[in-house]
Amino acid sequence: MAKAKYKYNERIQGWSTLVWDGTYTKTGEKHRKKLVSKKSSADLEKQVAEFNAKVKNGGVLNYSGMTFPQYAQKWLEINKATSELNTQKMYRTTIKYFDCLYDVGISDIRHSHFQMVINNNADHPKTCKNIETTFRQIIRSAVRDKLLPRNALDDICSDITLPKYVKPSKRPLNETEKDAFLKVELSPMKLAFVSILYACGLRRGEALALTRFDFNWERNEVSINKVIVFDGNNPVLKPYPKSERGVRTIPIPAAMVTRIKPYVESCDGYLFHGRDSEMMTETSFRRMWASIITSMNVAAGYNPQAKKFKGEKPIKDLTCHIFRHNYCTELCYKVPRISTKKIAQLLGDTEKMVLDVYSHIVDSKENVVETINEALSI
Repeated sequence: MAKAKYKYNERIQGWSTLVWDGTYTKTGEKHRKKLVSKKSSADLEKQVAEFNAKVKNGGVLNYSGMTFPQYAQKWLEINKATSELNTQKMYRTTIKYFDCLYDVGISDIRHSHFQMVINNNADHPKTCKNIETTFRQIIRSAVRDKLLPRNALDDICSDITLPKYVKPSKRPLNETEKDAFLKVELSPMKLAFVSILYACGLRRGEALALTRFDFNWERNEVSINKVIVFDGNNPVLKPYPKSERGVRTIPIPAAMVTRIKPYVESCDGYLFHGRDSEMMTETSFRRMWASIITSMNVAAGYNPQAKKFKGEKPIKDLTCHIFRHNYCTELCYKVPRISTKKIAQLLGDTEKMVLDVYSHIVDSKENVVETINEALSI
């Protein structure tokens, strides 16, 4: 008769053993689970074989009473705690779209639930892109937490149908906007702000973080080494830009010095601030920017006081980032006198981004038929 693999335990009146459940303890040791059989050693051996097969094929899952939205909130609090404020804001907004899954447990989530959330927001393609990105990350986290099997990411997230999303095209300033920028009458602070955007191609947060000590008027340069982001309406100073590339020094064009220098030298702290605050709040910024656009429209010939027909505003969708893209575009027109690598350094961005702009400029100037005729003439 074959010898039993496991010994009978009088205390529990059965057979027991410890098996690895596929996870590890905090000290890095294998975490083991106790299996018990009241029937026989052979029955326990069968349980061990089945358990090991489960671990091998995806792990033994933990049980969680959390719903999908509850787990998503927990995931956000833990996994995105150190992310940029704007990134956290995007995720907080996105996981609100998962509230429709209030009665679905995290371990019960399926492909159809994912597609349903997408379908509910199909009129907003950009939102759906954010939903897809966030949903995938949450599923991946649940797999790591042993709440879903290893194949869940593929089973749940594959073949999701998304509405077509067309990324908004970036554009430089048009001729109307350029002309209005040169003619506009603004307060010293507003004039300095919009002139710095035009002359240096800064991101909004980089410009808002400037102080008079960031300028070197002997060399006509400005140093970028910090940024302001908004947490709700509150400004938060970060002692570093968006990336390591963001730390840079930018020459100020001579034509713009007279529009910027007088105001900078009159300031003691931050150049751009609210009426009662050291730094500008988001509400204060929005008001300032709206005022700048109104003044530029007036400079472009728009009369906001006309009682009958005011006409359509010539400047409507102008943003700070358009000034930045204009800076990049105008410098790309000067290639090869300036390299795309140097333009990227001035912008604190990647050379790939600059090359995309440069390629677009080259494509728009190409005369393919004429070039082929000249190149292959005999």
